[in-house]
Amino acid sequence: MSLVLVTVSLVKFINTQGMSADPATLKEEGNNLFKAGDMHGAICCYTKALKLSDSQADCAVLHRNRSACYLKLEDYTKAEADASKALDADAADVKARFRRAQAFQKLGQLDQAFLDAQRCAQLEPKNKAFQDLLRQLGAQIQQKLNSTDARVQQMFSLLSDTSAKDSDRLKAAQNLVVLSRDEAGAELIFRNDGVRLIQKLLASKQEEVVLSALRTLVGLCTGHQSRVSQLCTVMGSGTSTVSLAACHLLQVMFEALTEGMSREIRGKEEAILPGESGIIFIFLKWLTIVSGSGRDSAINLLVKQVPRKSLKMPDNSVTLWVIDQGLKKILEVAGTVPELSDGPPLTDNSHMSCSVLLSKLYDDLKSDKERENFSKLCEEYVQQHFGQPGLESKLRAIQTVSVLLQGPSDVGNRTLEMSGMMDAVISLCASKDVTHQQVAVEALIHAAGKAKRASFITANGVALLKDLYKKSENDRIRVRALVGLCKLGSAGGTDFSMKQFAEGSTLKLAKQCRKWLCNESLPPTSRRWSVEGLAYLTFDADVKEDLVEDKNALQAMFELSEDKTVLFAVGSTLVNCTNSYDVEKPDPQMVELAKYAKQHVPEEHPKDSPSFVEKRLVKLLEAGVVSALVCMVKQESPALTESCRECIARVFLALVERQEDRGTVVAQGAGKALIPLASDNTDTGKIKAAQALAKITITSNPEIAFPGERIYEVVRPLVSLLSLECTLLQNFESLMALTNLAGISERLRQKIIKEKAVAKVEGYMFEEHELVRAAATECMCNMVLSTEVQKLFLATGNDRLKLLVLYSGEEDERLRKAAAGTLAMLTAEQPELCARIPATTTHWLEILQALLLSEIVDLRHRGVVIVHNMMQADKSLAETLMESEALEILSVLAKGGEAGPNPASKIAQHCLDKAIEYGIIKSREAKETEGTGP
Repeated sequence: MSLVLVTVSLVKFINTQGMSADPATLKEEGNNLFKAGDMHGAICCYTKALKLSDSQADCAVLHRNRSACYLKLEDYTKAEADASKALDADAADVKARFRRAQAFQKLGQLDQAFLDAQRCAQLEPKNKAFQDLLRQLGAQIQQKLNSTDARVQQMFSLLSDTSAKDSDRLKAAQNLVVLSRDEAGAELIFRNDGVRLIQKLLASKQEEVVLSALRTLVGLCTGHQSRVSQLCTVMGSGTSTVSLAACHLLQVMFEALTEGMSREIRGKEEAILPGESGIIFIFLKWLTIVSGSGRDSAINLLVKQVPRKSLKMPDNSVTLWVIDQGLKKILEVAGTVPELSDGPPLTDNSHMSCSVLLSKLYDDLKSDKERENFSKLCEEYVQQHFGQPGLESKLRAIQTVSVLLQGPSDVGNRTLEMSGMMDAVISLCASKDVTHQQVAVEALIHAAGKAKRASFITANGVALLKDLYKKSENDRIRVRALVGLCKLGSAGGTDFSMKQFAEGSTLKLAKQCRKWLCNESLPPTSRRWSVEGLAYLTFDADVKEDLVEDKNALQAMFELSEDKTVLFAVGSTLVNCTNSYDVEKPDPQMVELAKYAKQHVPEEHPKDSPSFVEKRLVKLLEAGVVSALVCMVKQESPALTESCRECIARVFLALVERQEDRGTVVAQGAGKALIPLASDNTDTGKIKAAQALAKITITSNPEIAFPGERIYEVVRPLVSLLSLECTLLQNFESLMALTNLAGISERLRQKIIKEKAVAKVEGYMFEEHELVRAAATECMCNMVLSTEVQKLFLATGNDRLKLLVLYSGEEDERLRKAAAGTLAMLTAEQPELCARIPATTTHWLEILQALLLSEIVDLRHRGVVIVHNMMQADKSLAETLMESEALEILSVLAKGGEAGPNPASKIAQHCLDKAIEYGIIKSREAKETEGTGP
């Protein structure tokens, strides 16, 4: 494993000691060039000074000065960025704020410019430049308002004119969207009765006009409760694009209405739920009265908004209300068989969406009583239809059971065990009606989930499925029968010794699945089922090997992953191919005991060895697996469940295992995709995604892998790995990644501090494992650049400084470098710590001398810096050091090596010069003068 031995900021700190081109000189040179009108030259000097400077205050001034240069060059984006960096360090820097206000003004961000100018005027009320800018901005804002008002009125007139051309009205509707995204425009639209006009637009026969109307409403609703309350009745759904826009609008409304709502008063009665005016009520109402796409959007919103965000929150009254008021409606959608005449229209995603919603509702229940009530309601609904005369009612009951088996499986299993249910499923598999067969075979597939039931079906249903697969003339039935056989054939999981079917049968099934997958003439539903089959069969390593060799099948699977209902199947297949599932290796002694007792011992397939897995990973990368995973993460669908997200996180972690592959993975968008996976996932999925982020951050430039503000989002997942629940490897990789981030900027260090990581890092500095201990010390080495962390070492009554001194004398080279580097930084930034070093241990002099005498250049360099800082801080310390062997060592070091003077020799000479200045030792010239006396 590649280790980051010397961090960026430490190298920068040490290399600047004794250098001739110091930041102050470069800053002065930059100022002179600025006065002479050479802006490019001034920028170059300020940039070099920033690279060399370790002082936060000096960096703030340099950023402020460089901002002035960019203003002169009319590069207002960079001017604003530099002024903001200066203000991050010192919010009271009035010059930086004025320059940022000027940049904002030129960038057209007048509201922000006005706030900055107003703050400048408050700090210096008599400053004429500030007052002038404030007046200019006020006039510009008013002019913009007048202009916006005129544009709004113009768009209203055009949209109200029934004689206008459709193209002109569409353009006006699109312009209204742009105006609504600006606060001034949104307010003017709302005040001028624009809502009434937008309601009329929703009835338009032009899809693009309806979309524009919905998007305008989103702009009006965002963050405004008063507006939302008047817009709750403005709903619409039609085609999928319009439905998605309406879904977005509803979500914005819901968030605005519930923003700031106290959890203490969000009880069943107080919540915005009962009554036909409630948004949740509207979601439920959509389930049975709108189009399929509108219904899917409603289910999606229920999935997002109803369950608690965390099970630690005690209140689940919203879920209870939805179950009470809407469970039967959800089950009605779940039990609808599209080919039958009655029931609401469905999309290909409807059943999957219902499964996810039912599962979310069930998981949100907090007591056995609530879960029992949920199960009872489902059983009553299924029994009601199953007990009715007529085949169609029984089919609805079986379809409902299928959906429950994919969602809250415990509830699905209970309904499946109802008297006569399994017999009906088996008998309907032999029906001559294709629809009856399809419903029954799907139920049989979902029922074979547990080993007990799989064994029953293996004994009673395999022959039937084989018969359907061989003799059916309908590909819809054949592919489903094939998946049933695939699922039963994989009941042994990854255990090589447990094979359900004869040798070679599994490979034949997989070959047929790949054949169907690549057959574009088949309907998407049939091809989708072939992926389901591969998800089961890829437990077999031979099947994995064949699949990764089949580029056409991989490409077809990746393209099909855009289908929402196939996300989990694709994710599961990739987890199997990359062996990224958890495998507990049994204790060898327990294995021997099991063999002696003639008990079953799981066996690993020879082709599941690391060398085979590595080759499969390379082939998947070549086939474009990263792009497919990134697209899967972007899916806005209930089908992207936490289990599916966990699968994707597992695969990403496997793909970045090899250091040489990480650049490719990052280049294809993995950095952006992993961040949401680390926050919205199962507990295991969060850890896997966070570990993948850590691996990327260790070996890639974080500013390139996570550009812009995204780099700050990486910190929290990395800190989450500093937990006792995580492995030592995960702890180690997190510390390495945080070390690299902490060396980039003060803002990142502040983010790490805000996430309460410093105490955790300190804890790992005591870890017994030497690599983890050294990594934690390296991380602290970069964190001490922050004043807040330095204050921890300044506080009385702690042993932090003592630990660093002792670690500087350890045998572990990496730990010594990190500890000595931290001491070098601390003693430079906080000179008063120098006087405390002798009190840490009686061996402190020996430790420093050992550093000075080290054959390792980096250690020797750190030792010289520490000694120099101590001598600079206190004359008595200098005397103590010069009375020891340190004087002789420094004298030798000051002469330099064979290659001549080096940074360490220069600093050693500075130490001797300081001793001469104090009068502790005499200069060579003084000694020679004394020696030539009379």
